[in-house]
Amino acid sequence: MKLSSILGLNARSQLFAYRYNTRKGKKIADSKIQTAGALRRAGVAHPKIFKKFRDPREVTNFNWDSLPDKFALKPSRGFGGEGIIVVKQRLNGGGWLTTQKEKVNISDLKLHTLDILEGAYSMGDEPDVAFTQEYIGRHPAFRRWAFRGTPDIRIIIFNKVPVMAMLRLPTKESGGRANLHQGAIGVGIDIATGITTKAIWHGEQIVFKPGTVKKLRGIKIPNWNNILETAVNAQIASHLGYVGIDIVLHPEKGPMVLEMNAQPGLQIQLANMEGLRRRLERIDDLEIRNAEHGVKIAKALFAGRFADRVRAEEGVKTIGVWEEIKVLSGDGVKAAVKAKIDTGAWKTSIDKDLADKLNLEKKSNILWEKEYKSSLGSERRKVIGLTIFIAGRRITTIANVANRSNLRSQVIIGRRDLEGFLVKTNKE
Repeated sequence: MKLSSILGLNARSQLFAYRYNTRKGKKIADSKIQTAGALRRAGVAHPKIFKKFRDPREVTNFNWDSLPDKFALKPSRGFGGEGIIVVKQRLNGGGWLTTQKEKVNISDLKLHTLDILEGAYSMGDEPDVAFTQEYIGRHPAFRRWAFRGTPDIRIIIFNKVPVMAMLRLPTKESGGRANLHQGAIGVGIDIATGITTKAIWHGEQIVFKPGTVKKLRGIKIPNWNNILETAVNAQIASHLGYVGIDIVLHPEKGPMVLEMNAQPGLQIQLANMEGLRRRLERIDDLEIRNAEHGVKIAKALFAGRFADRVRAEEGVKTIGVWEEIKVLSGDGVKAAVKAKIDTGAWKTSIDKDLADKLNLEKKSNILWEKEYKSSLGSERRKVIGLTIFIAGRRITTIANVANRSNLRSQVIIGRRDLEGFLVKTNKE
């Protein structure tokens, strides 16, 4: 991880959080109840709120037996998971059992709710609002890796583009909470595939779940595309340009937004072994149409290359300067094309006439347009999503669309897409 690509606390605050986040957005993010209201108005899935408590009399007069068998009791302005009681079972003799195997009764819940109202768990110890909320539980995909509590997925969104993501797994040490500072595990996720890559625990890289031989790399997150689009739609609803969205995966209902954070923590960079700053700068000036467009850009720009895995499983493949590749058309058909393998170029480029013939310039596949300078002058080019096959290996990438009618090749493959290949420069 290059130091120049790391986002520090000051840069996060001055260049992104303060610059792009409105006062209204910060107020929404600081209150779980206001967050739920904004999400409801925008039609973004979130756990249902059963009851709000703003006054001690409401605590006394409420019929606590009317609550479902499973629910969570939370402070609206709490932080770090403090002050949350998660109930997973009603007991026959009265009361409930929490996810931490503790018994609580109505008196316990009343006292805890009064503590919340007095500000025992709020930021600045200010009076707060308590509420009961729908219980989510663990999705079957995470049961092997999470201890008791509900795992969540933190996604950094900037300018409607998912920039980086990690899975947060509760441990025994964290008390079932998905909070890294309390001992939860942070697992980096490849934006393009939803597959976990690297993991950290107490700031140190690990390979296995502590105390086991269960690998943390290679976990496939279900409903990944839906998760990313849900996170972007939540950012749009939040009035925050730069935000951390926490999503839980309901076993039956799918992705739900749990919380928003206007200044999300930076350990996500360690979990992914990638810096945030360079990623954020790459999308700063892009015009993003909607959540679907933002997700497409994220997958094209921030896809993990898995170079080490490629070398281990497939070996290093040797290719020449001139290679016949296959290009996946906009209609899903593979077209054979002779391409130049150009290690002097960074990005892949495709001829405009070829892109048009293969239906690759349709609006849904155009990621953005940008001014490019070359030896021939300055021109405005489209950047599109592109799937190619080189020596049998599938590569999903982005490509500049340029006029190459007078050049020897209609496609140039840049070194961005050549990890795991050995190029023999003397092969013609």
